[in-house]
Amino acid sequence: MKARRTGTRRTAVRRAPALLTVGMLGTLLAGCGIRATEVPTDFGPAPSRVSCSQTGPEVSTQAQRGLPVRVFLLCGSSLVAVDRTVRVPEGAADSRRALVAQGLLDELSQQPPAAEQQAGYATRVPDGTTVSGPRSGDPDDTLRLSAAPGSLTSAGLAQIVCTFSDSAAAEGDGSVILGGPDDTRPRRYRCTDEVRSRPDDEEPPSSEVTGG
Repeated sequence: MKARRTGTRRTAVRRAPALLTVGMLGTLLAGCGIRATEVPTDFGPAPSRVSCSQTGPEVSTQAQRGLPVRVFLLCGSSLVAVDRTVRVPEGAADSRRALVAQGLLDELSQQPPAAEQQAGYATRVPDGTTVSGPRSGDPDDTLRLSAAPGSLTSAGLAQIVCTFSDSAAAEGDGSVILGGPDDTRPRRYRCTDEVRSRPDDEEPPSSEVTGG
């Protein structure tokens, strides 16, 4: 009987350090704000984020194919400039502004290439949108769209205004005078930081144009 009690006592002594170790580990985890658990947790992969980055062609290659320009596309919730080239037909100096603007519109109104779409780029400018020069009584720098500016989505109009304002289609101060296909007086539009950051919520600010 004594031998059995001695063996039991030794077993209990051997288990004591292990129990103390587990208890101390639980205390340390609790002290660090970590809750011990025996159930594995799996929250899945981290959510993917739009990269809004793409590799454009070299400038020298662009120059060989046409006029290097930048157009503004939607990526995430903001406007991002991407490199393009446009071919501008030969024409009189007074029509060059409209020719450049049409080349930019052609780029804006077509869906981005597959690589850019995978990177998160998109456009809200309607396919087939065209532009022409001023009518009689319009300011000389007027550009008239085939769709009234007010009929476009906020983001689509922002793409056009910000792209034109960053090109030869703009006036010296970066503003753009836009009108529609009807006889409504054109208005002067500006591309601001707020418009580029939140094109779906911030319409390009505009003002009346005086003079003709």
